[in-house]
Amino acid sequence: MYSALKTIHIACVIASGAGFLLRGALMLADSPLAATRFARVAPHLVDTMLLAAGVTMAVIAHISPLAHPWLATKIGALVAYIVLGSIALKRGRTRAIRGVAFAAAVGTYAYIVGVALTRSPALGL
Repeated sequence: MYSALKTIHIACVIASGAGFLLRGALMLADSPLAATRFARVAPHLVDTMLLAAGVTMAVIAHISPLAHPWLATKIGALVAYIVLGSIALKRGRTRAIRGVAFAAAVGTYAYIVGVALTRSPALGL
């Protein structure tokens, strides 16, 4: 069960990141595809599955963010990623602000993946 959840979680991480990159590129190009129903709904479905698999794995493994600094760091960085992504794709008032927020969100995503792989907030340094 845990192995299947981990596979789902990793697949959703990849799909979520790729989808975010695509939506960011569409936003920066002012493409009307960025406003389609699919582009607005699909990320929520993928991210819900991603979060559900992650939480379920933590429950099965009896892992608490309070006892594991790397997991607490991932959760904090996830909140930052969500805020930056929202600014990048919706709330940024100018294209420049959206672009900077997009770049910061991509960097935050990469950091979250690094923390997950190393299980270290310092990325194993």
